[in-house]
Amino acid sequence: MSEIEIRARRFDASESQALIRAALADLGARYGGSGDDTPVDAAEFEPPAGTFLVAYLDGQPVGCGGWRSHGDDAAELKRMYTVPAARGRGVARAVLAAVERSARDHGRKRMILECGDKQPEAIGMYTSAGYERIPNFGFYQDAPGCLSYGRTL
Repeated sequence: MSEIEIRARRFDASESQALIRAALADLGARYGGSGDDTPVDAAEFEPPAGTFLVAYLDGQPVGCGGWRSHGDDAAELKRMYTVPAARGRGVARAVLAAVERSARDHGRKRMILECGDKQPEAIGMYTSAGYERIPNFGFYQDAPGCLSYGRTL
């Protein structure tokens, strides 16, 4: 089995954007529309206010995720995705752990996230990683099926 390599990349880099487009297409297939209309600015993922990471297997980008500041001591997880061919190989868990480390290293005490009820794989991963339901927040807080999670870093 290949080793997963995770590197910090700019949110607006071409390989980051290719993965983000795939993530949005996946969400669009599940929920309709564009997949996610949450306002996101690439500058939000620049240290020390955030970070964006890309995972590689055999030199190919296969997953991504990042965090952006949410208040003074929290980080919001955004754009977690693994390409279908790499699923089940630990990519998402490795990215999640790296995103959490980065946020903690930048002084964040808590990670929060929004996802939807049509993402059972994500919900399973987050709950098994210690995330618990929190009051909904963010762009979709009042949308049917919105689920918000958080955990102390």
